Amino acid sequence: MTELPKTFDPASIEARWYQHWEEKGLFRPDRPDATPFTIVNPPPNVTGSLHIGHALDNTLQDIVIRYERLRGKDALWVVGTDHAGIATQMVVERQLNAKGEKRTDYSREDFIAKVWEWKAESGGAITRQLRRLGCSMDWANERFTMDEGFSKAVVKVFVELHKRGLLYRDKRLVNWDPHFRSAISDLEVETVETKGGFWRFRYPLADGVTLADGSDHIVVATTRPETMLADMAVAVHPDDARYKDVIGKAIILPITGRRIPIVADDHADPELGTGAVKITPGHDFNDFEVGKRAGFKAGDMLNMLDADANVVQAADGKIPDAFLGLHRFKRDGVDGAREAVVAEMKALGFLVPHVTKNKEGEEVTADFEPRTIQTPFGDRSGVVIEPWLTDQWYVDAAKLAQAPMQAVRDGAIEIVPRTWEKTFFNWMENIQPWCVSRQLWWGHRIPAWFDADGNSYVAETEAEAQTLAGNKALTRDPDVLDTWFSSALWPFGTLGWPEQSETLARRYPNDLLISGFDILFFWDARMAMMGQEFMGDVPWRKLYLHGLVRAADGQKMSKSKGNVVDPLGLIDRFGADALRFFMAAMESQGRDVKMDEKRVEGYRNFATKLWNAARFLQSNGVTASTTHEAPAATLPVNRWIIAETVGCVQAIDTAMAELRFDAAANAIYHFVWDQFCDWYIELTKGAMDDETRAVAGWAFDQILVMLHPFMPFITEELWNLTGARDTELIVARWPVALYEVDQEAQAEIDWLIRLVSRIRSDRAEMNIPPAARTDLIVHNDPKIAGFKFEGGPRTDLVSRFSSNAAALARMARIDVVEFALTGTAIDLRSGSSVDRTKYESGKYAAFQVVVDDTTYSVPLEGVIDIGAERARLAKALAGAEKERDSLGGRLSNASFVEKAKPEAVAKAREDHAEKTAEAERLRAALERLG
Repeated sequence: MTELPKTFDPASIEARWYQHWEEKGLFRPDRPDATPFTIVNPPPNVTGSLHIGHALDNTLQDIVIRYERLRGKDALWVVGTDHAGIATQMVVERQLNAKGEKRTDYSREDFIAKVWEWKAESGGAITRQLRRLGCSMDWANERFTMDEGFSKAVVKVFVELHKRGLLYRDKRLVNWDPHFRSAISDLEVETVETKGGFWRFRYPLADGVTLADGSDHIVVATTRPETMLADMAVAVHPDDARYKDVIGKAIILPITGRRIPIVADDHADPELGTGAVKITPGHDFNDFEVGKRAGFKAGDMLNMLDADANVVQAADGKIPDAFLGLHRFKRDGVDGAREAVVAEMKALGFLVPHVTKNKEGEEVTADFEPRTIQTPFGDRSGVVIEPWLTDQWYVDAAKLAQAPMQAVRDGAIEIVPRTWEKTFFNWMENIQPWCVSRQLWWGHRIPAWFDADGNSYVAETEAEAQTLAGNKALTRDPDVLDTWFSSALWPFGTLGWPEQSETLARRYPNDLLISGFDILFFWDARMAMMGQEFMGDVPWRKLYLHGLVRAADGQKMSKSKGNVVDPLGLIDRFGADALRFFMAAMESQGRDVKMDEKRVEGYRNFATKLWNAARFLQSNGVTASTTHEAPAATLPVNRWIIAETVGCVQAIDTAMAELRFDAAANAIYHFVWDQFCDWYIELTKGAMDDETRAVAGWAFDQILVMLHPFMPFITEELWNLTGARDTELIVARWPVALYEVDQEAQAEIDWLIRLVSRIRSDRAEMNIPPAARTDLIVHNDPKIAGFKFEGGPRTDLVSRFSSNAAALARMARIDVVEFALTGTAIDLRSGSSVDRTKYESGKYAAFQVVVDDTTYSVPLEGVIDIGAERARLAKALAGAEKERDSLGGRLSNASFVEKAKPEAVAKAREDHAEKTAEAERLRAALERLG
């Protein structure tokens, strides 16, 4: 047994132990005869670095995998990274740009080779950071979504979906990023509030038609005036009386002269603006749906922009040459299509100016009404996303969604917490076709080839495509697949599919998926679709959705707000164990986690307390336990701690079965801090016999095992420094949760703890010096009436005082316990009975405590200045009552409650409750003085 250092230093042990675990292969599943347990990590981007969301997600997964490993299961945590199409391509392009080069200076093959070079040299930094967090993943079988085996799975799924009629090519609107010149997913779109405007235009009615009020035009309002160049209709609500007579009539669109219909659609809100909406189905998602309902085919919808968001001629040739080539927005000081359209509409007299009044009451006109606009931006490019009509590959998600929905209904997939089921069904029941193609170079190349006529041939190889095409000349589709497509295969693609193997049969379905709720649709639902389509079973039995980590004030973290917290910085300051424990303790099913560095620091202190407890035990001859089951014990304090230990095991097992990470963490925290450190160690100080050493060593070992999933580093260090071991803690045995609880011993120690706690609390309230010693009088317990200590019957209470005399004398600072009903007393210092009637008259200053319906008094004569203490308490009580009443007056003032900031009202209520409780406590203390 090595002597423990005086101070706990996380930095000195974390890297050392992680390297040891990994080098010895302790993360690998090697129990073929045991029950398998499998989870897969949400693969982080190969370009990524550990952020606070990763810290939460991976901490929870590691807690589960370490827990199941300790319980004897053949635990596998599949690890890997995602190739991150856009992000990775962007990183490599930036490197080229720094050298004055660009991607298009290279062939596609040469550029991809550079990406692989980057990955070999710089990719995967996040995997090193996951090690710092303590993640016990199977690194020996790390996967990458672009590795050979996984790529084979991706190609096979694409081809099979196409054969089954579940994957097809279609023209639809997509989120188009003009910077990357690619479609992107909804998750890669960040909506930002920007300063914009509301322009109003007059659209002339055709054929001499007028509205009911005689107007020869309809006024439409738009936040995107440039898109009027591709307008195809004006929509009004079918019940809007203003426009009923013109539904089905036409409008002559200014600038282009295009004749467009007036259509009835519920999308037009009569209460919003003029109730008439311009419809540009080729550049707005809502308009696309309106256009389809109006009978426009996607192939006939007009597109007015190219891949760079510059104006191009529409299919009908109606856009004037003066607008062609303009960028959609003003750029580098040059007006764009927006400015040109507004200027032309104003020159033609079709712009309706926005009129307001200044401070002097004079009318002021402007071209538009200022508005705050919710604008979509590419989260990586930083440019405004354009809804763009283009040909892409789509998966029939609606059909694939049926099996996962049924699995959730049948209980084959359990969603935790269940509150997310409603959201899951709502999205799945209204799911749209899934665009899976991207216009990038880096990624899984789509296995499709085109002939000269534009016909497509989908096959796993070009030779197979040639056969399908009758040996026509073919050109391969240049696009790659959405990264969510490949990651949707993660639960079975990482296990070797499409090859059939024992591992795949043993590990699929996985047991659990832990995921942030924000990727429920992008990843979780799609894994369920692909798993059931290709494996015929759900990908995992249980899906746990956790919340987000937010700033301390509840705001979402973002670089722009400057409130992002670096988990690696927290690990540097407080250790990985403290950060992990914080994440677990704060993870309450479905709720977001508010970042609180003070609490992380508090859990660092918790680790220090554990360390100091180990040093105390070591200094008293306590070593590693030689038994997995609880040792034999006769002393009440030892029987009590055994029962408390087993109770903690049971609480953790229950919490983990329900995935209540907070409950599990808090169970072990309070057991370690309160029961073991604060009470058991204190109660056994100076009384360490062989039995107590055996029990203490056993209980501490159980603590290390129970705490290991949450704090793996300190527990492994203490496990190996406190005695000879047969194995590392990471592969030790989980504690036995079965034990016949000694209720008598438990009741006795619980009584002792409550009595000492009350006495200590009231001593502090009365300003009794810590070193001052007192007596204790027992007043009204009927069980002690008539008892005679020497040779007579020993009641429960007398027995308790006698057997716990040393602890009461030391911890409650009591010398003599006098039983008022018998005039008998016990001298706690010697443990012998004495005849005492010192307090028989009852005329003495004291404070009283009640425990289990028995009243106790602690005499204060000669211990404190009674008069001075009474005056102090009275003054403090008056002050507390004054503040309480002042706050109560403010809160009863309706004007304050209604007009003050919510946080001010909440603070006043909190302070009022605090002062009310303080006043009650001080009044009780005064009454105890008599």
